[in-house]
Amino acid sequence: MLPPMNSREISALSPNPLTALDEAHQARHADRDALRVALAATRARLMRLWDAYRAALAADGWQVRYLPELNPPLWELGHVAWFEEFWIARNPLRALGSMADPDAARAASCLPRADALYHSSLVPHARRWHLSLPDERSTLNYANEVRQRTLRLLAQTPNTDADADAELYFYRLVLHHEDMHGEAWANTAQTLGFAIGHALNEPIPAGEAAVDAIDQPKSVAVNGTWCMPAQRWLAGSTEVGFVFDNEVPALAIELPAYEIDRAPVTWGQYLPFIEAGGYDDARWWTAPGWAWRQRHGLARPRHLSRDELGGWQRAVFGRWQAVDPQTPVVHLTAHEAQAWCQWAGRRLPTEFEWEAAAVSSAAAHEPFDWGQVWEWTASAFEPYAGFRAHPYADYSAPWFDGRPVLRGASFATSARLKHPRYRNYFPADRNDLFAGFRTCTL
Repeated sequence: MLPPMNSREISALSPNPLTALDEAHQARHADRDALRVALAATRARLMRLWDAYRAALAADGWQVRYLPELNPPLWELGHVAWFEEFWIARNPLRALGSMADPDAARAASCLPRADALYHSSLVPHARRWHLSLPDERSTLNYANEVRQRTLRLLAQTPNTDADADAELYFYRLVLHHEDMHGEAWANTAQTLGFAIGHALNEPIPAGEAAVDAIDQPKSVAVNGTWCMPAQRWLAGSTEVGFVFDNEVPALAIELPAYEIDRAPVTWGQYLPFIEAGGYDDARWWTAPGWAWRQRHGLARPRHLSRDELGGWQRAVFGRWQAVDPQTPVVHLTAHEAQAWCQWAGRRLPTEFEWEAAAVSSAAAHEPFDWGQVWEWTASAFEPYAGFRAHPYADYSAPWFDGRPVLRGASFATSARLKHPRYRNYFPADRNDLFAGFRTCTL
């Protein structure tokens, strides 16, 4: 990798083609009024999901079995409220934005013992199943009280520069954090097998036609590949508006010419690998992948099964549905994606190849279907040269451990997070995510 560029070098490269019509771009540049609307929208989405959780779990006292990939729902709701209060109402340096000292002394929470219950850095994951948590009504009241304090403070915040990485930084961070947990709740619902109905849908504006329920990826819109020219690509984001710390400083990458799929790999492409015995043939797997395969004894992706007639079906939020061969493959580990690539004579793109294609597609008027499933890449999650952790220091730095980067978004991701420069990151053996992949030529 090359070192960070100066402002002159940055401006010499082609500009980001994202426009103000892009909802993720708008969220990163949201001014005070737009933030108020967006915060209401993400809370309404979270509460629709909560209502679905209530229908499935309230009768059992909100108890769910321990799994390392999820959180107890009642704890997670309290954590969302705690995070907002900690970084806004209780944060005396919030006006400094990304330059704020995260260790500044804070006022007490409006909920007794909130830090001991919900501070994710202080409460080990397994411990969250054994806490004496406030009940549902108390937790909802806490979330509502925190939100009212946030809105009062937001109304008093200067609204002069929507691109400032200061006064509005923590409000944007809280917005994105809540949207992330909304998708995590969709992952949990899929893992536990209960219906969430239309909870992921955004309300339909008056006069517009109804849309199908957003409960799984849709058929891909394009096929084929796209030949990308060799270029010097500006990866990551510039310090304008809100950015996540792992996206900066901007980084120049020399990309050789490559050919990339216009859409993620579909079930129609992936199922022949299973049927050909790919899960039982070590030659297609990396050493870590084969060890994972043997350890878990899986012969197919998670949530996939044969029906009585020998066809393929998937469990989708607790309901078995016939597999649509034109939809993206989903709930794959990075190991399974790499094995299919080896079998098919393809490879995973690097995260920079993926980003260059996704960002360039709009300006080049080239079809590039993304946003239905997260996509594993060949890149390890690493800091860009010159990385500086933002105040929420636990967001990126603890996870620079070699885990792979995922790019894109899923059907369950809020539109406010669907940004082509956003870097997601999970261990290679996670298959609870709505994750698939696309490929490049060797």
